[in-house]
Amino acid sequence: MAVDATMPTKITSATSTSNSTTSNKTASTATTGIADNFQTFLTLLTTQLQNQNPLDPLDTNQFTQQLVQFAGVEQQLRSNDQLKALVDIEKSAQATQALVYVGNTVAVDGSKAQFDKSATWNFQPDKDITATITITDSTGQTAYTGNFPLTKAGSSFIWDGKGNDGVQWPAGTYTMTATGKDSSGNSVAISTEVQGIVDSVDLSASPPLLSIGGQNYTTDKIKRVVRPTTTSS
Repeated sequence: MAVDATMPTKITSATSTSNSTTSNKTASTATTGIADNFQTFLTLLTTQLQNQNPLDPLDTNQFTQQLVQFAGVEQQLRSNDQLKALVDIEKSAQATQALVYVGNTVAVDGSKAQFDKSATWNFQPDKDITATITITDSTGQTAYTGNFPLTKAGSSFIWDGKGNDGVQWPAGTYTMTATGKDSSGNSVAISTEVQGIVDSVDLSASPPLLSIGGQNYTTDKIKRVVRPTTTSS
C-alpha cells in the first residue's frame, strides 16, 4: 500500500522532505501487500502519521483500525485464492480417479441394469434368506420372477434375458426388485447392487459421472471392482 500522494503534508526543510520522500518510496516498494509482514505495516503507519495535516490530525485509533481491517480483508482474499487452488487440485484428483474405472467391471448401489445378452445384480442380505426376485422392463411389465436362496456372504443373479415362459426379451433397461423372508417368516431388507462395465466418464460434471449400462453414477456409489472371470480351455 503506497502512501496517498494527495494527503496534505506539513511544511518541512528540503532535507526533511527528501527523507520523507525516501521513506515513502521505501514503504511503497517494500511489499506488494500490507499483509506480507508486520514490519511493513508499522512502516506504512508511521509514514502516514508523519505526513498528516497538523491542523487536522487524523484519529490515530480510527486510522489504525482501518489499516488492520484492510490487512484482514487482504488476508481473506489470499485465503480464498488458496482454497480455490485446493478445490482445483481436488477436482483434478477426482477426474483421475474416475478415469481409472473406465473399462473395468464394478458393482454399484442400484436396481436398474442395462441388459444386452446378460445382466447381473448382486445382493447383500443381513442373513441367509430365500428371496423372491422380480425383473421388470422399462414399461413396468414383468419379464421374470422366481424364488432363490441368498446368503449373508453375498449372492449374484445373472439373467440371460429369458422370461418364465422361455421367451427371449430384447435388450434394454430392466429393474430388479427382491423381497425376502427368513426362516421365521419375517420380512428381511435386501440391498441390491448393479454390476456392469464402466463405458465412459463425464468429466464435465462435478463430481465426474461414470456411465454403466446407460446409467450414471458418482464414484462414491462404487462398492467394489470385480475381476473378470476367465475360463480355461
